Order: sequence, then C-alpha cells, then structure tokens
Amino acid sequence: MKKFSLLILLLSVVLGQSCRRTGNRYYSNNPTPLKQNAYIRLPLGSVKPEGWLKSQLEAQASGLTGHLDEFWPDLTKSAWTGGDGEGWERGPYFLDGLIPLAYALDDPRLIEKARFWINKIVESKRDSGWYGPLKNKDRWPLAVANKVLMQYFDATGDKRAEDVLLAYFRYLHDAKPDWGAKEWRGVRAMENAVTGYWLYRQTKQAWILETIASIQNNSPDWTSFYEKFPWDSAALAEKRIPFQWKADGLTAHGVNNAMAIKYPGLWYQQAGNQRFKNAVFAGIEKYDRYHGQAGGRFSCDEHLSGNSPDRGTELCSVVEYMFSLEELFEIFGDNRLADRLELLAFNSLPGTFTPDMWAHQYDQQANQVIVDSTKRSWSSNGKYSNIYGLMPDFACCLANFHQGWPKFVSSMWMATNDNGLAAVTYGPCKLVAKAGNGNTVTINEETDYPFRGKITMTLSTTGHNSFPLYLRVPGWSNVTITVKGKSTTYQSGSTARIEEKWTTGDKVLIDIPMKVKYEKRYNNALAVLRGPLYFSLRIDKEYRSIRINYDNFGYKGSVDWQIKPKSGWNYSLIADTNDPENGFSVVENKPGKYPFADKGDMIWSDEVSKYTEWSEDAPVILKTRAVWVPGWTLKDNSADLPPRLPKVSGAPEVVTLVPYGCARLRITEFPVADITIMKNEK
Repeated sequence: MKKFSLLILLLSVVLGQSCRRTGNRYYSNNPTPLKQNAYIRLPLGSVKPEGWLKSQLEAQASGLTGHLDEFWPDLTKSAWTGGDGEGWERGPYFLDGLIPLAYALDDPRLIEKARFWINKIVESKRDSGWYGPLKNKDRWPLAVANKVLMQYFDATGDKRAEDVLLAYFRYLHDAKPDWGAKEWRGVRAMENAVTGYWLYRQTKQAWILETIASIQNNSPDWTSFYEKFPWDSAALAEKRIPFQWKADGLTAHGVNNAMAIKYPGLWYQQAGNQRFKNAVFAGIEKYDRYHGQAGGRFSCDEHLSGNSPDRGTELCSVVEYMFSLEELFEIFGDNRLADRLELLAFNSLPGTFTPDMWAHQYDQQANQVIVDSTKRSWSSNGKYSNIYGLMPDFACCLANFHQGWPKFVSSMWMATNDNGLAAVTYGPCKLVAKAGNGNTVTINEETDYPFRGKITMTLSTTGHNSFPLYLRVPGWSNVTITVKGKSTTYQSGSTARIEEKWTTGDKVLIDIPMKVKYEKRYNNALAVLRGPLYFSLRIDKEYRSIRINYDNFGYKGSVDWQIKPKSGWNYSLIADTNDPENGFSVVENKPGKYPFADKGDMIWSDEVSKYTEWSEDAPVILKTRAVWVPGWTLKDNSADLPPRLPKVSGAPEVVTLVPYGCARLRITEFPVADITIMKNEK
C-alpha cells in the first residue's frame, strides 16, 4: 500500500510538471497567476545600435542628453542629488532616457553620470520604503524613478536598485490608496504597474500583485474611457473637450493619453479578460479617427485637438506613446503595434528635433511652414511651443524626451517562449542573447532601413544551435525572406517563423519593397509614404537664433531657433491615385553622421564651437510634379487647411520631397490637383 501511494505521489508530481506552462529557459516571462506574454523583453544592453542608428544615438549623447545635467539648473541643483532645486519629475525623467542611452552605447562618460544619480537615489531610501528628495511628498515622480531603477538593475544587476523597489512597493501595499483623479499621480497611477510586474517576475512575491490590483481599483478607469471615448469629433466641434487641468481635462491631456493607452494592456496580464485587450485597440483606433496626424501620432497641443494638419503634438506624447507601444507589443505580440512604433520613431520623433539634438520643439505640425513665436490656434499651449530650442514651453519635454531613441533600440529584439528570438522593429543593430541550447547567439543586422528595404542578418553561435527566428512582416508590404538559398514570400502583417539548425556565418536576407503610396488625410488631402517614411515638401529655410522668454544658458549648442521659409510651400500634388508610383522618381543617398539632416540645417560642431550649415542631401529624396495654389495661405500663423478643391495656377513644376523627420519646415498633407493636368501637359 505504501509503495502504491508513493507511486501515485511520484506520478502526480510528474503530471503536475508536464502541465506547467512552457516558457523561455533563459529569460523570465510572467509566472502564474499572470497571463504569459507573447514575447519577453531582453536585458538592457542586449541590443546595440549600429550604422545610422548608432550615429543617431551618438548625436543624442553629444547633444542635450549628454550635457543637460551640466548646465540646466533643474538638474545641476536637483534635489534628487542633494541640491536645493527641483525635486519632482525632472530628474527621474532625465534618467529614464540617460540610462538606456548610456548602456546602449556603452559610453563610460554617460555611465558615470548614471551611477552618480543612482547612488544618490539609493541613499535616499527611508525605513518606511519611501525614497527620493525629502521635499517631495507626491507619488508621481516615484513612478518614473521606479522605471529608472528597473532599467539600471537590468543593465548592471545592482541589487540595491531592486531592494529600493521592493521596499517602495511594500510601502504602497501597506499605505492607504492615494490616486486621485484630479492629480497626475492618479491619472498616471498604473505607470507603477510597469515596474510592478517586472518586480513580480524577479521575485514572485504575491503581495506585489495585490499592490497592483489596489492601484488599478483605486485610480481612474481608462478602460471605460477607451470604450466610450467622450472626446470625439463631435465633442471637438461643439467645444466640449475640456482644455483645462481639472479631472475631466486631464483625460483630454495628450501625454496622459499616450501613457494610459497601455494601462488596460498592463492590467490584462493580471485580469486575463479580453475586455482590456479590446480597450487598447479601440483606443488606438479612436485616436486615429478623431485626432490622428501624419507620422503615427495624435494631436495634443496640449489637449486632444482634432485631425487638422495645423494642430500640434507635444513631444512628450510621442516618446510616451512609443514606450506604451513597446510595452504592449511585449504583452500582445500584435504586429500593428510595431508598425505604429516604427512610424513614430522614424517620423514624429526626429521631426521635432534639430538633427544634432541640441534643440527640440514642444509642438510639431504636419504642415509646418514657419517656426517662430507668433501665436497659433493651439488648444492650450503657449506661443513659443513651435520654436526649436532648449525649453520652448513647459520644461517637461526637455526633461522627458531622452527615452525615445534608446528605448526604441532596446525593444528592437525580444525573446520568445520557445527559446527563440524575435525581430520586432528593423534597423542596423547587433543583438547578443541566449537561444536554443543556451549558447550565446549574436545577430548582426546590416541595413539602411527605413531608408532602404534590404536587410542582411548574419548569425554567430557556438557549434550548431537550433532555435526559431521570428521576423515581423510590416502591415504595408509583403516581404521576401531568403535562408540558405531558399526564398519565401510572407504576407503583409504576418510573422515569419524560421526554425533552423543555425551555425556561425548563416545569413537571413530580407527584402521589403519600398513602394510609394498615398494616404488620404484631412479635407481630402494626401500624404505620401514610402515604406514606413512619410515625405514632406522640401522648403528652403533660414535659421536665425533668437531669445525668447527664458535663459537658454548658451552652453555649447544650446540655442533657440526661428526658422523662416525662403521658398514657396503652397503646392498641390499632381497625383495619380490609381497608380501612386506614377510620376515619382527616387534618389537614395547614404545616411550621414546626422541621419535626419537635410541640406540647409544648422549643426553644432564641438570642434570649432559654432554652428555650421549642413550641405548633404537627406538619405532619400522623391521628385514629383506639383502646381502652385496661390489662394492657399497662412491662417493664425500656420498653413491654412489644405483646400479640398484647389484652384491652381501656372504650369506644373518638379518639387522635392524629403522624409518627414528630415524636414524642419514641411508640407506633409497636400491638396490634390486633377491628374488630367499632368496628362494635358504631356
């Protein structure tokens, strides 16, 4: 009888083990009771930028991110490092980008800066579990600091960072909920869940999930918001969108929306209810329908403000939307999320900076024909929001923009639940990670994507290593993939799963056709795309440094730029919508040191300590024909709405289009002249 009981016990153990979920042996997915995510983030530093992408991050390191803490009082005197200055969100915001940038580039100077800040933060931990400046009593900046400590631990394994996080989440667990709908800490409360779920994966302590549940249940209900979405086109037309800072106004605030789109998805991991997944995609669809802008963004200047191309979008909302999409892709693995992430990274992000990343805008526009301090019809932002400068409106964007590029790099590859690796977004990089039998795999991804569509991945591993490679196929094109001499075409929006016994030197060749396409926009206007890049009219420009309403400190390249047009901008495309490639010629150039520069841009030189004019062309140029629309002029200091039926004048002209991210002045949504103009001209 005892032997029989022992047999039953052993059998139950074996059966129990066989019923457990499968998972990656080297990287932790969600343990029970959480739902298993589609993919698994790799440790910070696993993906390194190469090629033009490395040049872009090096420009960021040489620009504001690499020097801001040397001259901006909000950082030089920060209470987060023991000073008597600002002690709220600006220090953590800065670090949220500095740390992934430092470890993406393995930059000793930036790493030393990061360590200095982290040491001060770790030393600030109190017995209660609270940490940070003594003057700060608000939970919101700690939600950002949590992400800072999470990334630092990921990159270094420094146990002190995890200890601070455990103590703070225990504090939140034991303290009374304080997530008011009228406060930033309330509308953004679930930002804490990003770190909370990571901490649970690290420690598997059940009370952490109780903490997250308490936050979800005692903070504003973004899931219902996306289901009902009160701020639609009718609300805009009837002037019901609340352009203010009360509880309802905070739900119309652009950055809050960019952060909150991930909150139902984060909670889905714990709730397991399809409702929360549906809310995410409903929210994205409603952003596009009611407030969508070229470049994958939605309008918010400072609040949601409609589809018109004269509307602005705050820089903070771009980088926060990117981070939300990165988190959501890990959870759901839906390729539409990665498609949108690329649109933002390759268009809206570079389009709101100078190429050297010494100056940024607060608000960017799709049709941006002048950059100056004249008043525009923003929903609630100030007249300086359009300037490329140090701090052209609220200082939040100066503190927060740093996360955009480095977090994009860190999320380009993820691990899979069957011990494989997945290419999420494309660009030149090097991946080092474990896969298959546990040996380290290196993948060198050589490409000029998104400027060109050819990608070569070269694998290196010890001996033979069998594992699946997952490759995202963009939703805008079929893709041909060649492995070991065999070519296969995969349908747009699908995921190619390629399982091989890989050995050093194996190559994966990816061919993504870059065809010119049109996208219908506001007032029947058209935008031009080639691959994931939007294209804008090249407008000759004149940079002039100006002084606005604050001290830009004149440190190295810190400057405020007014940019005026020196050529006409009011053109209508001559478009053949039945054959979009008809009438376009393409010129491809090698991306330079500043990948999103175009001729005429001003670039800071440390060598000569002054600005010089960039003389190289953008990496891709489109030539097409257009015709002048003399009645299309400025309104409220922006380009007026594109006329639905443009009254054109004169003969067709050849015009130049450059990538949106290379155009500081631009027309991106064009009125359209009838194709018969071109036919009659032949």
